[in-house]
Amino acid sequence: MDPQCEIIGKYVLPIFRSMLAKELVQNYKLSQTEAAKKLGTTQAAVSQYLSSKRAYKGYKHVEQYLPKIQAMASETARKLANKEIEADEITPDFCSLCVTFCVRKEHEVPESEKPDYYI
Repeated sequence: MDPQCEIIGKYVLPIFRSMLAKELVQNYKLSQTEAAKKLGTTQAAVSQYLSSKRAYKGYKHVEQYLPKIQAMASETARKLANKEIEADEITPDFCSLCVTFCVRKEHEVPESEKPDYYI
């Protein structure tokens, strides 16, 4: 079994970016170029995310978490589309995703402090 951080880097973050790209283009009607700028990537990468040619090999590894990842992606897409954050400010959202996966039992966040998407 891979350490959690490797799974996140290999599977979860690409899926998250893919979901973000889809949200920005489909729900917020941004062009692929505009979405790419907001994500700090290329238009070609966004095109691959939209056609499911990129990031989907890891779905089987994180299937049970897909609704939670989607909820986080939707919130981040909303913030990007509404200009609440810029491309260079997206890192905390990625970090939040990682923390959600990596918290150990003895370091769990109290229920009252967990966001809705907490895994």
